[in-house]
Amino acid sequence: MNYLIAAMVIFVIEVLIAMYVHDDILRPWGGDVLVVVLLYCLVRGVTRLNVQSAALAVLVFSWLIETLQYLQIVRILGLEGNAVARTIIGTTFSWSDIVAYTLGIGFVTAVEVVISKRFAV
Repeated sequence: MNYLIAAMVIFVIEVLIAMYVHDDILRPWGGDVLVVVLLYCLVRGVTRLNVQSAALAVLVFSWLIETLQYLQIVRILGLEGNAVARTIIGTTFSWSDIVAYTLGIGFVTAVEVVISKRFAV
């Protein structure tokens, strides 16, 4: 349940960033780092996957989406006019996004390790 609450909080933060932050650091980097943390929390909240499996699944998924952007999947599917598809899937490949996703998963994994050591019996 805590993971789903965290996901909801992160989602609200993501929306606020998208609506009100228009800079060159927090919006592109912070948003991309947080999106994989959001997805990780969702996965952990609705599955029984362990930390490593959930983290790997989210990282591979995020890399896959970025690869589909490189392949211009939105254009291939004829969804250029669909704002929702352009927003969810994205339209522009970026190596910095790959780095941000990887950093985000590294961060969430490190947090999980710290938490598990702190609460270990």
